Amino acid sequence: MTRDTSGTEAQDLPRRLYADPGLPDRVFRGVARSGGGLVLAVMLLVGGFLLYRAWQALSRAGWSFLTTQAWEPDAGRFGIAAVLVGTVLIALVAVAVAVPLAIGGALYISEYAPPRLRRTLISVVDLMAAVPSVVYGLWGLFFFEGKILPTARWIATYLGWIPLFHVDGADPSDPLAPESVYTSSTLVAGVVVALMVAPIACSVMREVFSQAPVGEREGAYALGATRWGMIRSVVLPFGKGGMIGGTMLGLGRALGETIGVYLIISPVFEIQWHVLQSGASSVAALIALRYGEASEFGMSALMAAGLALFLMTLVVNFAASSIVARSRSGAASE
Repeated sequence: MTRDTSGTEAQDLPRRLYADPGLPDRVFRGVARSGGGLVLAVMLLVGGFLLYRAWQALSRAGWSFLTTQAWEPDAGRFGIAAVLVGTVLIALVAVAVAVPLAIGGALYISEYAPPRLRRTLISVVDLMAAVPSVVYGLWGLFFFEGKILPTARWIATYLGWIPLFHVDGADPSDPLAPESVYTSSTLVAGVVVALMVAPIACSVMREVFSQAPVGEREGAYALGATRWGMIRSVVLPFGKGGMIGGTMLGLGRALGETIGVYLIISPVFEIQWHVLQSGASSVAALIALRYGEASEFGMSALMAAGLALFLMTLVVNFAASSIVARSRSGAASE
C-alpha cells in the first residue's frame, strides 16, 4: 500500500502494458489462426469420414471389434486384436532401435563433429528422412532379412527362455535346422522401420541440442567440466523435451508405416507375442493387403481399422505435445 498526494492509501498494482499490434501483426495473427483452424478442421473431417464409412462394420461387430483376432468380414468374424498387437510390437522394436541411434547421432553432430563434417552429416540425415519407405522395404526384404537371421537364431538359442524371444518350432541343438521360422518376423520389420524413424528423430533432437544456452555451456566449462560433463549437465537436461518429442514423433511414424512392413511380414491373424518368429501383422499392412479385394462391407471394416489407427496416432501425438510443452526446451521454443 502507498499513500498519494491527497493522503489516501492506494493499492500497489502492476502497471498494465499495452502495445498497438499494428496492421501487419493483426494480419499475421489472423493468417496463423486460420492455418491452425484449417489443420484442426481437416483432422476432424478425416476422423468424421472414417467414422461414417466404418459405422456399418462397427454397428455389427460392437466391442468384439477390439477383441477378435480373425479377419473374415464377409463371414461376420473380424476384429483388430491381432493386428493392433502386431502394430504396437513393431513400433516398440523400431523405437528401441531408433532412439539410441538418434540420440548418439544428434549428440555427435551437434557437439563433436567439425563444422564442415557437421553440415555434411545434417544433409545426409535429412536425405535419409526423405527416402521413400518402399526403398527401405525392398532393402529389408532382399538384403537385411538374410543378414539378421543368424543374430535372431542366436537370441532365440540363448534367450529363448524369455517368452518374447521364444520361437515355436526352432531347434537350437540342430545347426542344420531351417531358418525359415525366423523370417518375416516382427524383429525384421521393426528394424527396417527403425531406419525410417531414426533420421526424423535425430533431426528433432539435433535441433534442440544445438539450442542449449551458450552461457550455461561456458559456465560448466568454467567450473572444470569436461565436454561429456557439460553434455550431461547442460545439453541433455535442456534437450529432454526434444528427445521425448523426437521419440514420440518416431513412434507415430512407426505406428502408421505401411509399405515397408507390408513387403516384409507374412500376415497372421492371431496375436503373435514372439518377436523373432515368422509371421506378424499391422493395421496399416492389413489395409494395404485387403483393400483391393474387399467387398462393400469389408471396406467398411477396413475403414474401422483405419479409424482405430487414426485415434491411436492422435493419442500418441497429443501425449508428445503435452510432454514437450512442459519441458524446459519446449517452453523455450514457444
